[in-house]
Amino acid sequence: MQRLPEAGVMVNILLADDHYVVRRGLRDLLQEHPGWHVCGETPNGREAVKLALKLKPDVVVLDLLLPELNAVEAARQILHDWPKAEVLIFMDSLPYNQMTEALLTGVRGFLLKTDNGQEIIDAVDALSRHHPYFSGNIPEALLDVFLKRVKKTPLNAELSILTDRELKIVQMIAGARSNTEVAEALGISVKTVETHRATAMRKLGINSVVHLVHYAVRNQLVELRQFA
Repeated sequence: MQRLPEAGVMVNILLADDHYVVRRGLRDLLQEHPGWHVCGETPNGREAVKLALKLKPDVVVLDLLLPELNAVEAARQILHDWPKAEVLIFMDSLPYNQMTEALLTGVRGFLLKTDNGQEIIDAVDALSRHHPYFSGNIPEALLDVFLKRVKKTPLNAELSILTDRELKIVQMIAGARSNTEVAEALGISVKTVETHRATAMRKLGINSVVHLVHYAVRNQLVELRQFA
């Protein structure tokens, strides 16, 4: 079901694909959604990085095989320069190695070009709300590759300063749970959840929930199957 945006909230979207017809189709589809605006588009990755820094979009849609700068490297630079953005990688197939690398840069959305229009809408909607989105059978496949390629390590020094309760709350929030859902699951008040979350973020030097999620994924605090 299509959700209407909150009053006064505009979602700005940047498109990068080297095929004009694909960009045109995506632009027309996305701009039919109330409150969504395609603020820019480009046929190459290098320009996508420049436009992201200039336009500061909420969601960036990148074709995996962009000329000049591929989507993984473009995403790395975009999220470094504009960490408030969410990146959706749009692809023809499932190149697991590149997907794993993209995940480690902070990308949280993957969509196949064979997916239908509603799935594209669902993907952008999820990312605009800072929730991960994985197309079809991607979550299980990507989880398998991720666990094979990334060595599990003991909690680093930063994580060791968190209490067990703070660590659990970070994991649950990074797994797309709301404060209310976390409170109900742990049998504590929403206010207590907010206090623990704020304390954990202060200890880790993180100033937004988006950064907290990226941190949790990089440090393997959440399993990708939670996002299926």
